[in-house]
Amino acid sequence: MKFMILLHSNPHFAQRWEALTPEQRARFGVDHLALTRELAGSGELVVSEGLADPALARWVSTADGSPVVADAPFAETKEHLAGFYLVDVADAARAEEIAARVPDAVWGLVEVRPVLDMSGWDM
Repeated sequence: MKFMILLHSNPHFAQRWEALTPEQRARFGVDHLALTRELAGSGELVVSEGLADPALARWVSTADGSPVVADAPFAETKEHLAGFYLVDVADAARAEEIAARVPDAVWGLVEVRPVLDMSGWDM
């Protein structure tokens, strides 16, 4: 089963990040890399990436058949998606176990969500 492990950030997280020492920040990154390598080695990792600042995002919609692109976010948001792990694991319990090991989980900003299986859909 595939699960997205979504890493969220907010102003509280940013404040705590700013208060970390350079060594603690480095450890945070090293711990992410170690988890990524472990999951890749076990065959459970599909992909993992961090995301750029939300100020660099764009919203895309369609109006009268033409794309409309706008700077994002439209409204001031307090929480944003900071990164993700896409894993393919036996069950939700394993996905939750992995999520608890993500360094961001210290702040309670990790979400686990099943990926919709569309393999049986008629198209």
